[in-house]
Amino acid sequence: MSRIFNFNAGPAALPLEVLEEVQAELLDFADTGMSILEISHRSPAFEKVLEETKQDIAELLHLPEDYGIFFMAGGGSLQFSCVPYNFLTEGKTAAYADTGSFSDKAFQEAEKVGRAVKVFSSKAEGYDRVPRPEEVVLPENCAYLHITGNNTIEGTEYFAYPETNGVPLIADMSSEILSRPFPVEKFSLIYSGVQKNIGPAGAVLVIARRDFVAGRDKKLPVMMNYETMLEKDSLYNTPPVFAIYIVGKVAKWLKKQGGLEAMEAVNRKKAALLYGMLDRYPAFYKGRAEKDSRSIMNVTFNLPTKELEAQFAEEGKRRGLGGLKGHRSVGGIRASIYNAMPLEGCEALAKFMEEFYQANK
Repeated sequence: MSRIFNFNAGPAALPLEVLEEVQAELLDFADTGMSILEISHRSPAFEKVLEETKQDIAELLHLPEDYGIFFMAGGGSLQFSCVPYNFLTEGKTAAYADTGSFSDKAFQEAEKVGRAVKVFSSKAEGYDRVPRPEEVVLPENCAYLHITGNNTIEGTEYFAYPETNGVPLIADMSSEILSRPFPVEKFSLIYSGVQKNIGPAGAVLVIARRDFVAGRDKKLPVMMNYETMLEKDSLYNTPPVFAIYIVGKVAKWLKKQGGLEAMEAVNRKKAALLYGMLDRYPAFYKGRAEKDSRSIMNVTFNLPTKELEAQFAEEGKRRGLGGLKGHRSVGGIRASIYNAMPLEGCEALAKFMEEFYQANK
């Protein structure tokens, strides 16, 4: 078996230890005589998986008791619609901070439902940063402020969140959830497609203040109604069982690593290795994000020519460094260094960057 260092942005790397556990119990899960892929979502075996997964995530986040955790399907893209359908009521205005391709898509979905405005945008500058807290000014009768915590394509991340003075703060945290501690209590609702940092494709983790999702309009499509999903404990219909099961294993793995405080230290060390190369050779490795907005999950940069970028990605692949090609919409190079990427992977990439520079400067 030969495994590469997987820098793909999502579906992304999973911890080898987790994959080995899944492999070991794939044919007979918890002495059921069946695979986890076969068992009923209403069986005691899966109910235990779901409950332990929620408990472990709550423990990792130090989640206040007035918050609930549930899972949905449809990816983050469905959440772009769920948020305004649930909370953008008549006479209200939804506020969006436009910091990347996905935040712009979320805004476009909100416009289909009601009045929505962009209260910040870095689009004209190539989405090179997120706003400083004081730059976000909310409109009157604001239903909520929506932010994208980490911009996977562009490589920017919030480290200081806007002050909303009581207006609900909603975040898409698909690519940084469980990578570091953050003040959950500042948010009314968080959603995260799990396939980037904590699991495989197929599930969305939603964390919400219980009183915020209570009282939803009964005319809402039932599969988009947050109150229903929370009340039914993710089991209104058949949930993405396998994806939830793996998220649960990743959560236990994170606890074994020392929790989110320990993961943040490792993740920052990994990112520093790569950003150090950008800062050492700024005319060759041209970072796309302003320094104070640099993501510790997605490191994005360009080389002097598209030909060199293609060569970099191809040579990296031959060295066992996969998934370095940038998103198709922006090109360039992107190294996604989520929780499952070991420090050794970033050390290998930094070494390759040095050698590639010396050979092509």
